[in-house]
Amino acid sequence: MSAFSFELVKEDARCAARAGIIHTPHGDIPTPVFAPVGTQATVKTMTPRDLRALGATLILSNTYHLYLRPGAELIARLGGLHRFMGWDGPILTDSGGYQVFSLQTLRRVNDEGVVFRSHIDGSTHFFTPEKVIAIQEQLGADIIMPLDECTVPYDYAYNVQALARTHRWAERSLAAKRRSDQALYGIVQGGIFQDLRIQSARFLRALDLPGYAIGGLSVGETKVEMHQVLEWLHPELPRDRPRYLMAVGSPEDIFECVARGIDQFDCVLPTRMARNGAVLTHRGRLNLRNAQYAADPLPIEESCLCYTCTTFSRAYLRHLIMADEITGLYLTTLHNLHFMLDLMRRIRQSILDGTFVEFKTAFLADYRPTANAQDTVQVLPEHPAKDVHHPDEVTSCR
Repeated sequence: MSAFSFELVKEDARCAARAGIIHTPHGDIPTPVFAPVGTQATVKTMTPRDLRALGATLILSNTYHLYLRPGAELIARLGGLHRFMGWDGPILTDSGGYQVFSLQTLRRVNDEGVVFRSHIDGSTHFFTPEKVIAIQEQLGADIIMPLDECTVPYDYAYNVQALARTHRWAERSLAAKRRSDQALYGIVQGGIFQDLRIQSARFLRALDLPGYAIGGLSVGETKVEMHQVLEWLHPELPRDRPRYLMAVGSPEDIFECVARGIDQFDCVLPTRMARNGAVLTHRGRLNLRNAQYAADPLPIEESCLCYTCTTFSRAYLRHLIMADEITGLYLTTLHNLHFMLDLMRRIRQSILDGTFVEFKTAFLADYRPTANAQDTVQVLPEHPAKDVHHPDEVTSCR
């Protein structure tokens, strides 16, 4: 078996849901999978021991941020990202392209690459496809991403131009890749336009890459439009390669996107919610800052087996949050990650059992999402100036 491969275990007979296993040099990843985001080589408030206990099998870190601080050369000198952060499981690094293209400071893009200023000290940097691959090879993640040009979803002319550049950059990234123990995915772009999405999928499929990411979603399009894009791409992407939907991670979206053939997810949703006093339950989100929980003796969710729920009351958690105690952030993050990772395990098992459609229907019947199918899908860009609690966490939102 090669250093990286995808094993398709079972496909649902009634929809496009799939269960599989991604084999990597640092362990297997059962799919569908949700990856907690560890932008700065850490999932905020969590230790690798916590993540292992929760059952995490994949962590996402960010190339842009680690390049700027502490530097890829330092991380390589200290044994690579796995040793540096004390996590011996699989890691995915995003290219940093989204962060570069979402900055509000200087940015110039041409066919060679993109010039940008650091959000830390204003220094000027130049990313080319080759440099981004070299940085990720120094970091040593199991799954790496090429530099791509991120666009807005509704501008057709801009998407045509950016797609051609993204495809050229994908070819250059593949040619620059030297390490055989890393899997380089392609990133399908094209906005909400069917012809561009299909063109992108077919171009990248011809490169015979080990996996395929879908970018340019969760950036303001409606949920109906996001689902439509996935339905267009399902027959176009290779059946025997993993499919990664970047920066989508609410429970309702995961069910709908698994049903449309997605294998990998990542999102800052559970950790960011926790930092703002919100927690996930099977009936929807619960805001512990609300005064109604000040004397509530119940756990977040009585059926939950996480340490937070088996030990502490809503009243205690609210007290910690209102007092700005770090322990409150830790306990709410622990619960939210447990919720997401346990939900993914149950989704996978339902696919193996042939009951995914029933599980999806039952879950969504009781769950109250914060948006309906006509609302826009947008994980707000986590730019340092816009997150007063933890300014450095940035995910691969596209």
